[in-house]
Amino acid sequence: MLLFWRKGYAAASMNDLCEAMGVRSPSLYAAFESKEALYLAAFEHYVATEGPPVWDRLGEGATAREGIANLLTAAAEILPKSRTAPAGCMAVLGAISDEWPASIARAVRKVRLEMLSNLRARIEAAVASGELPDATDTDALSRLYLSVYEGMAIQAKDGAITAELRTVAQAAMAAWPGR
Repeated sequence: MLLFWRKGYAAASMNDLCEAMGVRSPSLYAAFESKEALYLAAFEHYVATEGPPVWDRLGEGATAREGIANLLTAAAEILPKSRTAPAGCMAVLGAISDEWPASIARAVRKVRLEMLSNLRARIEAAVASGELPDATDTDALSRLYLSVYEGMAIQAKDGAITAELRTVAQAAMAAWPGR
């Protein structure tokens, strides 16, 4: 997972993958059948382990505004490079490339659409509860906050630090519609 996250699908050679996993190529093929299948397994692991610390924060907070602020704050903390993980978001960083086989492109797109759907659901609930006006364009607002998250992931990949990403999150929350 870390190798694919760091290098991308195309740049991660079979030799790189075998070395990272400590196996020989026949063992890798016996276990995963193909580089494509290995990537899908690695991506599934990424979504299950790296996504929740950020995306579960969306559900935290008494209001949708608090939930989205929590999500962006967690992103500011987690997206920058760490000692153990590459910077950015594997699902976002791959979106700016067309290097993938169709099955991988579908799987990654599905995750990004789920991110959008989760934001939209929280914002629609805010409209239903009266937190946001009935006239709120929930699709546009959902896409705005997903775009902010995606931009933060790209900026983290380019070296932005937590403090810089926190200011992005704060600016984004200043765009929250008022009554």
